[in-house]
Amino acid sequence: MERWQGKVAVVTGASTGIGAATALELVKSGMIVIGMARRLDKVESLKAELPDDMKCKLHSRFIDVTDEESIKMAFNWIEKEFGGVDVIVNNAGTIKAGRFSDANNSDAVKTNINTNFTGVVLCTREVLLSLEKRNVDGHIININSVWGHYSPTKEEIAPVHNVYSATKFAITGFSETLRQELDYLNRKTKVTSISPGATGTDRLKTHLPAEKIANALRPEDIASAIKYALSTPPKVQVTELTVTPVGSL
Repeated sequence: MERWQGKVAVVTGASTGIGAATALELVKSGMIVIGMARRLDKVESLKAELPDDMKCKLHSRFIDVTDEESIKMAFNWIEKEFGGVDVIVNNAGTIKAGRFSDANNSDAVKTNINTNFTGVVLCTREVLLSLEKRNVDGHIININSVWGHYSPTKEEIAPVHNVYSATKFAITGFSETLRQELDYLNRKTKVTSISPGATGTDRLKTHLPAEKIANALRPEDIASAIKYALSTPPKVQVTELTVTPVGSL
């Protein structure tokens, strides 16, 4: 992680779960971390888990990734306060359940798409603009899902997960397209898609039975995978990293 000492990382959805674990891991690895979320009190509470000399490296900032103006305001603040962004972990996500055939399902569909996909694209754009402005190379990490590579089975999909899997398939396509664009532009910014299997976050606990949660990954496991991808030498790019519990997806 020498390359990233003192550099600025943004983690979206940093209030709980994978985002919170990642924010802590990156601070401990020597980075300045901006934990973005709607629940800033939860991001601030993470400082209690850090040594006193590291608390000043974790900062919180409100963001609503479904609102383009909110995204622009957050990244403009980072530019003014810290000079720019070097790494982003696009972690913010949601699962709004509902049947496709439900006539009242429009809000759930839009929330899933805007949070899980459109927000990722818009946040990434702001980071790319920051990197280009300073003529530096960074790292874009998109938190995907195993369901971004295969469709859930009938047993896995209950309760109905709406367009969640489709939004993660979109992240798979976006990550690869972005990688190709950066190569075309002769930029050395890395793009990594990390696809966890079942992970014991608060969100997942509302969608899976207790016996499946017991075998789930921990948020810290995914944070370790993120650190691994970041710690590779400049010429090494981890394009896709799938992390699952032993014995199951």
